[in-house]
Amino acid sequence: MRPWRGLAAVLAAFILLLPTLPAAAEEADYDFSAAVDALRVKSYADKEVAISALADTGNDRSIEVLEGLLVGRLFYRKSDQRMVLAEPQDVDYEIRDAATGEPLGTTGKRKLKKIGINNKLRKHLRGTIARLNLAHNDPAVRMAAVKEMMRNLDAAASDLLRAAMARERDVKVREAIRSGIALADLDSPDAAIRLRAVTDLTGSLLPEARNRLSGLAERNADGSSSGPDETVSLAARKALQSIESKLALNRLAETVFFGLSLGSVLLLAAIGLAITFGVMGVINMAHGELIMLGAYTTYLVQLAMPNHLDYSLFVAIPAAFLVAGLFGIAIEQGVIRYLYGRPLETLLATFGISLILQQLVRTTISAQNVAVSNPSWMSGSMEINPALAITYNRLYILIFALLVFAALLAVLKRTSLGLQVRAVSQNRAMAKAMGIRSEWVDAMTFGLGSGIAGVAGVALSQLTNVGPNMGQSYIIDSFMVVVFGGVANLWGTLVGAMSLGVANKFLEPFAGAVLAKILVLVFIILFIQKRPRGLFPQKGRAAEG
Repeated sequence: MRPWRGLAAVLAAFILLLPTLPAAAEEADYDFSAAVDALRVKSYADKEVAISALADTGNDRSIEVLEGLLVGRLFYRKSDQRMVLAEPQDVDYEIRDAATGEPLGTTGKRKLKKIGINNKLRKHLRGTIARLNLAHNDPAVRMAAVKEMMRNLDAAASDLLRAAMARERDVKVREAIRSGIALADLDSPDAAIRLRAVTDLTGSLLPEARNRLSGLAERNADGSSSGPDETVSLAARKALQSIESKLALNRLAETVFFGLSLGSVLLLAAIGLAITFGVMGVINMAHGELIMLGAYTTYLVQLAMPNHLDYSLFVAIPAAFLVAGLFGIAIEQGVIRYLYGRPLETLLATFGISLILQQLVRTTISAQNVAVSNPSWMSGSMEINPALAITYNRLYILIFALLVFAALLAVLKRTSLGLQVRAVSQNRAMAKAMGIRSEWVDAMTFGLGSGIAGVAGVALSQLTNVGPNMGQSYIIDSFMVVVFGGVANLWGTLVGAMSLGVANKFLEPFAGAVLAKILVLVFIILFIQKRPRGLFPQKGRAAEG
């Protein structure tokens, strides 16, 4: 029965302690409130002590209060000296109790007094906030804290990093902490410790590591003296060579990514033109304006869904396809169908249509560029390493372009419309003799190509300004892609778009954006002299004729 007696004793002690628990919680809340109130002192020296005391309370709200002080959002209310966090709302401020977070409504600026700080306190605040964030549950917050501490490394920061290293489990954060400790060790009077720090920083892509190693490498670079410092300088130069090699590889990867991103834009802009030009032989100079219509559709959808911007693109994509597709069918039925076999007149007619569409959006929407917002999930970038980051909007557009390509390929390969389109593109007369309504195929093909142009406009609205002239920037590039890849061949359009996009990005650092396009155009002209039908020539009797 002794275990039951022990359990009863524990329960009795707990019951006796229950009345003291609320009192302890209230005392903790009071201590934190007092620590927040202490920030109201005028002396900067006393304020520095108050900041440290607030951080040592261990309260979860400490970071929010300290960050508010750092960015100038911590005030006290003149009427009752209450410490508040304030957010500007037009001419007034929306305030919350700094200690509890309790909303206190809005008040005028004249009724508040800001808690002032100087540069020394700002440095102290950043270090204190970083120290608190080192214990955060989120690895991203801990990584940001380590990077912040690297900007102001001192003995205290080094000790904090060493303590954090022992408990850190995230691989990337551990690597950043190791680099921070090595940066601190570069200031050690012991040459052996400095040499070990240089070894730890070899291959590091952190800008701070590169800058510090550059300073070490410059010492005794002429070989004027020997000894420990020269050994450290030699190791630093070797470490810098390793870093430069890795940076070159990352710059190459970044250039390839931006090239593929540009290629995905060219693919979306040209893929609709490829099937209309290949099937119908029509040089559609209004193709760029169909892209523009898709972009403006995205803008109008966002206006109609102001509170759901994160989902507006999923509505804009089918809407832009329908709008641009219907405009395309109307253009084909109303103008182009009467001009088959007369390419010059078709070119002039579609050019006139492009001017009409430009004026239409100027009159009905705006003559100025309009702003299309990126949804939150397309904002920001994904950091691969400190030297390489990939923006989400370009990454998603690259994926989207490949999905559109795959969907169009499936339509042309797996559907009745696709079979008829391929038949008409290879031999129009034979397809017509077999009972295929070539006029219907022409209208549906032109509508399909125009709809894809509208979808391209949705993607472009996330990368560039939306205006009446935006389509003119892509029409020439679209024709270059189609001619280079091979008329009416989707795989040729894909390879051509990606190749030209990457080539442009590799040429731009040396030749500039304009000259790079000129060089690509010259290359295409020379290429089609050797291969007039492009990379992937069209097959069929019509292609042979």
